[in-house]
Amino acid sequence: MAEINKVNNYKTVYRGGTAEIVEKKSRFIAHSAHVESEEEALAFIEQIKKQYWDARHNCHAFSVGVTNETARCSDDGEPAQTAGKPMLDVLMGQQLKNTVVVVTRYFGGGLVRAYSAAVQEGLKESLIIEKFLCRRVRMSMDYTMLGKMQYLAAKLNLMILDTLYTEGVEMQLLVPDTQYAAFIKEVTEASNGKVVPESEGLCYGADVEGKTEIFDA
Repeated sequence: MAEINKVNNYKTVYRGGTAEIVEKKSRFIAHSAHVESEEEALAFIEQIKKQYWDARHNCHAFSVGVTNETARCSDDGEPAQTAGKPMLDVLMGQQLKNTVVVVTRYFGGGLVRAYSAAVQEGLKESLIIEKFLCRRVRMSMDYTMLGKMQYLAAKLNLMILDTLYTEGVEMQLLVPDTQYAAFIKEVTEASNGKVVPESEGLCYGADVEGKTEIFDA
C-alpha cells in the first residue's frame, strides 16, 4: 500500500475462509479474504456477486488500511443497517485490518443477527494472523563472538534469518521494533562494544502455522 505503516502490531486474515449457516430457511454464505486496497476489496466483492448471481443479496463489509483506516459496508437491498453494519461490527470487534467479508443470502426468513453469525463462522474458517513491526538487523563479528550472539538471540527469542561464514561471521536477525533499543544495549554489553548491530529497515513478521513469515512494512 502507499501509506507507511508504523503500528506495532495488527491482525488480518492471512487465508480467507467460507462458511454457511441456515436461519429460518434462509441460507447465509460468508466469504472472507485479505486485501491491501479498496480496489482489491471491491474486486473480491464483484467476484462473489458473479459467483452467486442468483442470490437475493450479496452484502459486504471491509476494513482497509493499518494507520489510516477506510471502512465500508453495504446492505445490498436489505433494510438499512441490518446487514452491512452488523458485519462491519464483527470486523471492528475482532480488530481485523485489510479484510473483506461478503455474505450471500438465499431468501427464506432470517434474522438480522444471522449476518453477524455468518461472518463469525466465516472468520472461524479463515486463518487470522497478527503482524508485528520488526527490524531486519545485520551484525558482523569474529568467530569468538558467535556463541555469545547465538545465546543472546535464543534468550530474547529472536529469529536468526541467515548466518554467513567467511573470514568472519555475518548474522541477520529479525528484532521486534519494541525490543530494538534493549537489544542494542544487550549486544553492546555482551560484546564489550565489539559487535555493532545495523538496522536494514522495517518489516512485519508473523507466525503463520508455526513458521515466521516476513511482510513489507
